Amino acid sequence: MQNVEKHPWKAGGLVIRADVIARVDEEAKAAYARNEESCGLLIGPENDVLVVDDIMPMVNRAKALHALDPETYPRPATMYFDIDPLKFERAVREQGRAGKPVKVLYHSHVDAGAYFSPTDAEAATAGGNEPTYDLAYLVTSVCKGEVRDRKLFVWSAERREFVETDHRVV
Repeated sequence: MQNVEKHPWKAGGLVIRADVIARVDEEAKAAYARNEESCGLLIGPENDVLVVDDIMPMVNRAKALHALDPETYPRPATMYFDIDPLKFERAVREQGRAGKPVKVLYHSHVDAGAYFSPTDAEAATAGGNEPTYDLAYLVTSVCKGEVRDRKLFVWSAERREFVETDHRVV
């Protein structure tokens, strides 16, 4: 996809409302208590392309997948997240039609830093050479049940990797 002109939020510089960040933090702490990573989508108005003003939490299927088939899904839900691809695609499509496009995919790290891991990159690119969707990626670090840090990442076409970028909370 990679269309910065059509989806400028994928280049960073996002302005995220404080109440949305508060909800991201709540989701991350609640997921920590369930021994899993949180995950979901952040959306904002189409006509204010760098603003994020709402949250859509998604179910992390990792725990259920691991319990169902630990050979195929050997990692516990504290080490990765898995969003139902049909629900994700539907949310992207429906929010776009409603004028509130999905701009950010968020998730938490359990007892680890806020970094974009190789597993995160593999999921964002679906194993390909660039991200499947024009999104920014917010990673929240939760250690011992408390939010420690959060960082926003975007794809750098020049470097062919995800890089940390700026954002503001207002």
